[in-house]
Formats: sequence, structure tokens, C-alpha cells
Amino acid sequence: MKSQDPQQLFAITALGLEPVCAGELIAMGMAGVRAVPGGVEFTGGLREVYTANLRLRSASRVVVRVGSVRVRDFPELFQRATRLPWGKFIRPDTAVQVRAVSHRSRLLHTGRIAETVAAAIDRALGRPYPPTVGAQQVLARIEDDLCHLSVDSSGELLHRRGWRQQGGAAPLRETMAAGLLLLLGWDGGVPLVDPLCGSGTLPIEGALLARRLPPGGKRDFAFMTWPGYRPGLWQALLSEVGREARPAPAGILGADHDASAIAMAQGNAERAGVAADLELRQQELVELAAPSTPGLVICNPPYGARLSAGEDLRPLFRQLGDRFRRGFPGWQLAFLATDEELARATALELSPVATFSNGGIRVTLFSTQGR
Repeated sequence: MKSQDPQQLFAITALGLEPVCAGELIAMGMAGVRAVPGGVEFTGGLREVYTANLRLRSASRVVVRVGSVRVRDFPELFQRATRLPWGKFIRPDTAVQVRAVSHRSRLLHTGRIAETVAAAIDRALGRPYPPTVGAQQVLARIEDDLCHLSVDSSGELLHRRGWRQQGGAAPLRETMAAGLLLLLGWDGGVPLVDPLCGSGTLPIEGALLARRLPPGGKRDFAFMTWPGYRPGLWQALLSEVGREARPAPAGILGADHDASAIAMAQGNAERAGVAADLELRQQELVELAAPSTPGLVICNPPYGARLSAGEDLRPLFRQLGDRFRRGFPGWQLAFLATDEELARATALELSPVATFSNGGIRVTLFSTQGR
């Protein structure tokens, strides 16, 4: 894959974050951007692949389409997959891991689909036995007998920024936290408060966003093992985003009643390089008050399927609403909840902003009218 070669690319997202990711890609100047369920299509070469992995805040993974083949049986899948240019993405000594899904196709056995594609890659690369070193992920998706074959350029999921070594019982994924802030239009111009910050995901992602620090600047990616990897291009892109960094933003505060959670948040913030850009404190929700001029209060409270199954969480949401009314006049409040009953417990005038899949749980982002 050459830097200038246009390829069909796809950014995979959690359900509900597709419009946010599309907006990010458009802001980067990517071509062919189109949001579809589960992600966003776009086109580009090596520069665009590297840039998307480096800069995207809301995507889970970036994949590159190797080719699409129409197949009616397994021998045909093997023969046609063998002809695709696997050598652009996989070294002869790199093992592959194939994930397969199939819908409305004669080829239903996903395990056999994966085995057939892996064998075709081995044949294409001229290796008699599959290697055991490395693990390049390959995705095979068959719909109506059309098999789309792609390689993963990201490696570990993109929410693994490289700074989290500690998390609470149910930490919000970094990609979801950043997506919520982007969806609400928060860019660091006004203060940000998370009164239930746990291990600090929302304040840390807020600081990275406000300072324009790239979420992928502290980790490695699968594309770094490809035959055509260009370390000079990668370093140039890192330098480019480094020049875009902004000074410390307006106040960012994370609070939690749990001292161990605040200790985790502090360690995470230090590894992310933003410890000096936010304040973290142990404080009860009922004691919290606006630290500055109006801004955004955002949080991810516990909800039944997440942390407190069987527990009545309405008193917590009632307390959240009461504290917001009393301590944050003129601010906007946004939070995630699994159902409207919990949202109504706040006794605030709220509107549903969007619905997401968060760790397999359907949640809605509720918000007051705002500033």
C-alpha cells in the first residue's frame, strides 16, 4: 500500500457514535466520508490510515479493504482470496487471525470461512506452514455471497490510548467519553466538571481534546508491522499534531467520593500527560459546587446493568439533580442512563440527545437545555 494509493477505509465505532466519527473525519479533510451503521466509510492511502489512527477520538478501529470477491462455495473463496494483494499488509513471517461473519450466504460456517481465508493468505504469501509470530487481524464479512476482506490497521482497540493502567469497576471507554464531549460540542472553551469521575476518563479525555493532543500519540499500531510501513511519515504526522497543541484549557474538575478512584485517576492523568491541566479531588456529590463560570457538568452514573444490579438507583439520580440545581446555576448537565425513569428521578427538564451501545448496554445521553 503506497501513500498516494486510494483505498477503501472504514472506521468502526460503537453504535450511536457514527455521526461523531464522521464529523471528525470530515474535519481532517478525508475523502468519501459516509456514516453507516457501525462505522464510517472513507478513502485514502497510508497518510490517511496513519492520521485516522493517530487523531480519531471516537473510533474503535480503522480497517483497510483488501478486496471483495463473490463466492458460492469454499473452493471459490479460497481461489479468489488467494489472488488478493495480501503482501502489501502482511509479512511472510507474520501470523494472521481471521474473524468472520456471514449473513444471507451459502457459506454459513464462520469457522470454516476463517480457516479458508487464512489458508488463502498462506498460499498468496508462499508459505507452506502458517507462522506463529505476531497476529495481524483480518476481517471477512460475507453478505449475499459477496465477501469483503479487510485488514485491521489499529491492533489493539483505539480506546486503549496507552495511559490507562488502572480502572474502576466499570470505567467508561475513552472513545465513548470523547464521543460524548464531541457530540455536546464541548471543546475546552468553558469549564468541565465530572462529579462522579471514577478513574478519570471524562476529565482526561476532556483535557486531551481541549489541548488538541492526539489520542493515539502514546501507543503502537498494527500498521507499524506492515511491509510498507514508513516511520518517517509517522514521525512527520506526530510533529504536525505536536505543533497544533494548545495551552491548558479552561478549568477541568473531576471529583469522586472514593479516595482510591481519585488515586487511580491521578495516575492515569499523569501517564496521559495532562495532570497539570485538570483538578482531581475526593469530594461527596452533595458537597460539590460550581468552581467557576458556567460550563458543562457531565458524568456516567452507575446504572442497573452496569454496577448496581438490584439496587434502587433513583436516590442517586435524585441527588444528582438536586446538587445540579443548587450548586451549578447556569450550567449544562449531561449524563448517561439506561432508562427514562432514572433520568426523571433528577426532576430536571431533560432531552434525550442520542442513544448508544456502551459495553453492550443500551444507554441514552440526557441533557438539560444548556448554557
